[in-house]
Amino acid sequence: MVLADAIFPWTLRRTRAQRLGVDALLILSGSLFTALMAQIAIPLPFTPVPITGQTLAVLLVGAALGSRRGALSMATYLLEGALGLPVFAGGAAGLVRLRGLTGGYLLGFLAAAFITGWLAERGWDRRPSTTALAMLIGNAIIYLFGLPWLALFLGGFLGPKGALALGLLPFIPGDLLKLALAAFLLPSAWWVVRSIQGK
Repeated sequence: MVLADAIFPWTLRRTRAQRLGVDALLILSGSLFTALMAQIAIPLPFTPVPITGQTLAVLLVGAALGSRRGALSMATYLLEGALGLPVFAGGAAGLVRLRGLTGGYLLGFLAAAFITGWLAERGWDRRPSTTALAMLIGNAIIYLFGLPWLALFLGGFLGPKGALALGLLPFIPGDLLKLALAAFLLPSAWWVVRSIQGK
């Protein structure tokens, strides 16, 4: 069970139509939350990769919705952007963004949401320590997709103009802050839900 299942109990999903309806609502809500967080964007003059709230949203959505719905939510988000809706960082949109310098990070959202959701399904989102580890793993997955893609455009990983210098190192402090925030938010949300439900 993940957080979404605790918030939307089985009584709301007795029939197939109800289950599909709740799942569709959760998937769409996750994509819209990611789009909203993407608008928190701070461009850096020395790198084409901005600081955004996207990664925090991706990891929270994956953990809250679970592996399947989390990945579908990110697929919906990418589809929205590909179709021209201004959902990417800074209101950007279009296939050009998916094929551009930061396209690898965007594609990494799918895998990161799935893995983070898979870990949450196994209870990793209930305690700050395991939540932080799940978020760290999810964040690493985004970089595993984003950095090689960026390196193709920049001509390599190393050096002052390489993928590590422009696509990883400037973002470590912010990523640690996001990790700490998620490690607080998810266990706190579980505590609130359990308190309301009297468990």
